Amino acid sequence: MPTDFQELREKMLKSAREGIKEAYSSEEYALIQAINAHLETSKSYNLAYERLTEWAGIYFPEKRFTNPKTLAEFALSMSGTEEKSASGRKMNEDEKKAVTEFAQMSKDMGAALTALEAYIKLASNRILPNTTYLTDEKIAAELLSKAGSMERLATMPASTIQLLGAEKSLFKHIKFGSKPPKYGVLFKMPVVNSASREARGRIARVYATKISIALKADYYTKNFIAKELKKGLDSSIEKIRAMPPREKPKPQVRQFTKKRPNFPSKKRRF
Repeated sequence: MPTDFQELREKMLKSAREGIKEAYSSEEYALIQAINAHLETSKSYNLAYERLTEWAGIYFPEKRFTNPKTLAEFALSMSGTEEKSASGRKMNEDEKKAVTEFAQMSKDMGAALTALEAYIKLASNRILPNTTYLTDEKIAAELLSKAGSMERLATMPASTIQLLGAEKSLFKHIKFGSKPPKYGVLFKMPVVNSASREARGRIARVYATKISIALKADYYTKNFIAKELKKGLDSSIEKIRAMPPREKPKPQVRQFTKKRPNFPSKKRRF
């Protein structure tokens, strides 16, 4: 009996391992992790850039930097140079060590972001060639990340794809009755965010419709149909831009035709 139980246990464990290995055999899961890592690292990188800017400013307040990489290289050079500022604080040895380590971390984060962007570009074009052609590699990968898998994303209707990334606004609308969202991740596209406020929702809807078709081609048929979809997409966007703006309805003012009757006031009796 113990031997039979041990054999059954080994078979179940083996089956579970094979199932896990098969479930994660597709590269789409590596792409999901890469885009999530890129989004999270980008936030940390921007915060590190802001902190390093303020930190370097107390030693060299007259210098201005607009590029994080240039700032990190300057901060690394501060520790090995005797350059002094007329109005800045003099740096001691402990400060030099701290600034150098933080600047090196910021520089390494920039290099990691560059490597992640290179991989996301290659993987998105392999897994989502049609969708990447219509949008770009980061947006295509982020849509995949929001859906969780290629199969789920390919079977989603266009209305759901349009609102991917706007889950908080959608729940707020359902719970508190606020205005419903019109776009999520698609708002990052220059065509959408540069359009007028009225046209953004329409353009996002057209994009979501074309992306829904492109995703089915990416997952099922593997045919490249993005060029034909792009022509129809550009034509629809031009029509939306040419549409006249909608007139806002005038607020209705209640008009009272009859005068309110004057009721005699009751006198108080003592």
